[in-house]
Amino acid sequence: MNTDILEDLGLTPTEIKTYLVLLEQGSSSAGAILEKSRLPNSTVHRDLNALIEKGIVSFILEGKRKVYQATDPTRFITFIDEKKQRFEQLLPELRARQNRVSKKETATVYKSIRGIKEAYSIMITTAGKEYNTFGGGPITAHVMTLDWWLNLHARRIANKLPSRQIFDESVRSTGGNEISRKPYTHIRYLSKDFAQFQETVIVGDNVMIAVFGENPYSFLIQDPRVADSYRKYFELLWRQAKP
Repeated sequence: MNTDILEDLGLTPTEIKTYLVLLEQGSSSAGAILEKSRLPNSTVHRDLNALIEKGIVSFILEGKRKVYQATDPTRFITFIDEKKQRFEQLLPELRARQNRVSKKETATVYKSIRGIKEAYSIMITTAGKEYNTFGGGPITAHVMTLDWWLNLHARRIANKLPSRQIFDESVRSTGGNEISRKPYTHIRYLSKDFAQFQETVIVGDNVMIAVFGENPYSFLIQDPRVADSYRKYFELLWRQAKP
């Protein structure tokens, strides 16, 4: 099971393991969780307390013994909503601080698959008329998984951000056809010789280049002049590409 999303929600790897053990066993004592998870005693008790505070685990007393139980997984939706509400309360202050300084051109490096995911999340929520991409290839589906790509574009579409994307022909049958049937989405293809191990994304004043090598990373450039230059190159490729 891919549990990256649970880490993204703020759970530690051991909290995730403790929760999954409870989910599989039903009601359990701390001792049973210790035996099944093989985690240190102090870790299990710390994680149980943390999960209780997050509302993801509950317990009842049987005599002097606590019996723990994982709440229904749909509780995570409420957990996400609560985090979103708390962040929305903080957002005006964050924006106020941002507006105190003049906007500067920046370049930021994001390392690892987690970093690439963060960079793409920034791009699909960036203010812009269109999400333009070129590059990528079969290796991107291998590194990130096709399910992740489909989810990314589902989130982009939920944000009503139109896209035009250019891939090589090998992508057509490995997710391209499926993505192209979605709203706010237009895809064209170049020959298989265009296959790359990196993808370039342009939205608004931002350019993001993700490199799907042995040690994946991405870098995000926030500069309107750079974005305009990459967008001109994208338009040149778009005219050459075919549906």
